[in-house]
Amino acid sequence: MPNFAIRFLTGGLVCGTLTHCGSSSLGPGNMGGPSVEEREARIANEATGDFYYGRRYFVEKTRFWGYLRKPGQPWSRAKLVIFKEHQQTNPDRLPEDGPAGQRYAFDNNYEYRIRGYFTGRDAYEPNSNQFLQEFMLTNYDVVDRNPGWLFRPNDRYDRFRITLYPR
Repeated sequence: MPNFAIRFLTGGLVCGTLTHCGSSSLGPGNMGGPSVEEREARIANEATGDFYYGRRYFVEKTRFWGYLRKPGQPWSRAKLVIFKEHQQTNPDRLPEDGPAGQRYAFDNNYEYRIRGYFTGRDAYEPNSNQFLQEFMLTNYDVVDRNPGWLFRPNDRYDRFRITLYPR
């Protein structure tokens, strides 16, 4: 029985350590940006209307677009979405092998004012194995090309795996 308990505890510690290593809560973030207070003040004073604020979030091989939230809401309430582009193509609908600055995902972490509506359907994104809300895009405007961190100042962006989650 003591050997089982030792193996169980050791296994638990190893698993806990390995899953925590990929967390964005360890170490400083790599996205820069404002202080928490500055971000909260900006959201409290932002324009409102019949639109969403969107943040482009690109991860290699995925086809979701990014996060959307209603004006005045914190980013922690944002939803990761897939755009339905029947009325408007998304801002970075460019070739994946184009020149730098003119290729798909050139706008990673740009903040947009997004117009459209949730269709009420979920869409499957196979590379992240997620069902995400589908959003019919009708228009967009760039708000900020360098807004910094998304959910927390210690956010860490990795273009090869999903590291940014609302909490």
